[in-house]
Amino acid sequence: MSALAVILVIGLSYLVGSVPTGYLIARHVKGIDIRGHGSGNIGATNVWRTLGPGWGLASLVGDTAKGIVAVLLGRAVGVPGLELLTGAAALTGHGWSVFLRFQGGKIIATSLGVLIMLPPVALATAAAVWIAVLALTRYVSLASIIAASSVPLAFALGGVGWRHVLFGLFLALVAVYKHRANIDRLLKGKESRFSFRK
Repeated sequence: MSALAVILVIGLSYLVGSVPTGYLIARHVKGIDIRGHGSGNIGATNVWRTLGPGWGLASLVGDTAKGIVAVLLGRAVGVPGLELLTGAAALTGHGWSVFLRFQGGKIIATSLGVLIMLPPVALATAAAVWIAVLALTRYVSLASIIAASSVPLAFALGGVGWRHVLFGLFLALVAVYKHRANIDRLLKGKESRFSFRK
């Protein structure tokens, strides 16, 4: 497989990740820019709070699908480990979308899609951590930060190889960076708690 094909599939994965699902849903449903409402994020949590649970779930499914597609693109090329690079490219696209002038979401739902396609130890660990932290605190942001941070450790303890550990570190670092405003609000006691009602 040529280097050009590898570069092209990584670029395509970035573009897939860049599709701003929540932004497009909000534009279509209410004609609004979701970045000007609620937390200002384009992700599923803010869509849920702004437009309601149904559209929030639609945003979650769409963003998760981007991660799945990116991994499948990487595997289709047949280069070992390429699915980790295409997965990382999708996360980068979601976080810094070319369609939104390199603004974007916080990568959690797209990370879910990527992890669904990788060895299950990280997904199982991150999901358990996310559910536990959300149940205890009702802070989606805190649950997401801690869950993302558990991914590299889960891969390391699961013995799946150094490439997966490096990918997990990338995922965790980007997730924490994208949640820096949430971290500031958490420290100040100003972060909003999640409710299953709009």
